[in-house]
Parts: sequence; structure tokens; C-alpha cells
Amino acid sequence: MRYQSTTGLAADQIEELVARIWQIVSCNKKQVWPPVVGLYRAVVLTLVYVRQNLNQAAVGDLFGVSQSTVSRVYRSILPLIGQALCLHVPNLEEAIRGRLVLVDGTDVPTGNRAGHEDNYSGKRRRAGLNIQVAADTNGGLLGISIPLPGAMHDRKSFTECGWEDLLADVPVIADPAYQGTHAITPRKKPKGGELSIGDKANNRVISSLRSAVERCIAHVKNWKILATGFRGRLAELPNVIRIVTALEFYRLGW
Repeated sequence: MRYQSTTGLAADQIEELVARIWQIVSCNKKQVWPPVVGLYRAVVLTLVYVRQNLNQAAVGDLFGVSQSTVSRVYRSILPLIGQALCLHVPNLEEAIRGRLVLVDGTDVPTGNRAGHEDNYSGKRRRAGLNIQVAADTNGGLLGISIPLPGAMHDRKSFTECGWEDLLADVPVIADPAYQGTHAITPRKKPKGGELSIGDKANNRVISSLRSAVERCIAHVKNWKILATGFRGRLAELPNVIRIVTALEFYRLGW
């Protein structure tokens, strides 16, 4: 198996992750994953499921197990991955210190769910949860916010997740959706007028810098469970986002 492209992690990272999980569960008298699947295969199966977002029956075919076994493995191993990698997620306040921070919002699609109409985004024309992503100028991930309803505008999400206050003392660059915050944003063309030459030049510089956060989001969404439609219980999604954030930081070597 080509681990890097299939699971998102290098082989040595998977081995280290398995060793950490074994340390966590070794004190338990009861095995938390099905006996038919060893710990190493259980971890790889879970990583493939999260990275590729295949349906559970397809993952079962790849690993020679049933769909129900895939479900049990995923539900038992994913929380253990979160425990094993929790220290790899940096405190955002420390991660941004001394940096120029790039911020953008994206959605985690969920499909329409009864009772969650506020998750439908008219801008994106689909239902999901809104997350804010912070990156450095090289496209390195600095943080992912708590998820908020998909109908919420990026400007409001930036405030509601607490980042507007947290990032108040550092330089921030964002797109025009964040106008009204302290973030540096491109100038909009005045009604019936044109931007000055200086404003056009500034906008080009801002846009070139902002491309780094868009690359960062693309890398995060290579964990396709956040990109191609979350099929599980909606109440579980915030925890899935938290664990995938930890996996991405681990992949990047934090």
C-alpha cells in the first residue's frame, strides 16, 4: 500500500501512531477493536476511511472484512487517534506569535439534515458547517476554528469563534468578506468608479499572499471526510474535525 497517498501519513508516522495507541490501550483489560483486525490494520483502515471518505462497505472490501466491522473499528480507533495526537495541536495564540496570519473560511459539507436548516449556505448552495482556517505565508496550517452553522457569514464566524479578539494584536490578511474587522482586505471598487493604481497594486499583493491560505485549505481537505460530504451523525462532526486537525498537524511534523 502506498501509505502517503492512501492514508495521508508516511509509514514511519503510522508506526509511531500505532505505538502510541498501544500505550494508551495496554492498561485496558478489554480490547476495544474487533479481534479479527489487529491494531496496526485497524489504524490503517481508519486512516484510509478518513482520508478517502469511501463508504464503509468499500473499505471493508479493501481490507477483507464486513461493513459492520469497519464501523466498529472506526468508532473505536478514531477517538484513540485523537488522544494519541492531542499534543501535536499547538495553541493558536502561540502558533501565531510573530507571524503574518492569513485567514479564510471554508465549509465541511454534510448534506441536508432535518432540523438543521441553518447549516444551508446560499453562497455555496449546499448544507455544511463553517470553519475558519489560519495559515502562515508559506501555506502552513496554524489553526482551525470550532465549526459553526454553514449559513453564517465568514465575517460573523470570525467573531463568533473567538478569533477576532484572539488575533487582534497580530497582522491578519483576509478576503473582502472580512471587511469591518482589523484584517487587511482587498479594496472594493467604488460604486460607479475605479480603483486607483495604488489600490490595484495593493490588491494584487494581498491576493498573492492570500493564495497560501487557499493552498493550506486544499491540503486540509485532502482528508476527504471534510471535503466530499460527511455521512455520519452530525453531532459527531465537531469531534471529527478536531481529530482531523490533529492528524494534519501530525502529518506536517508539529
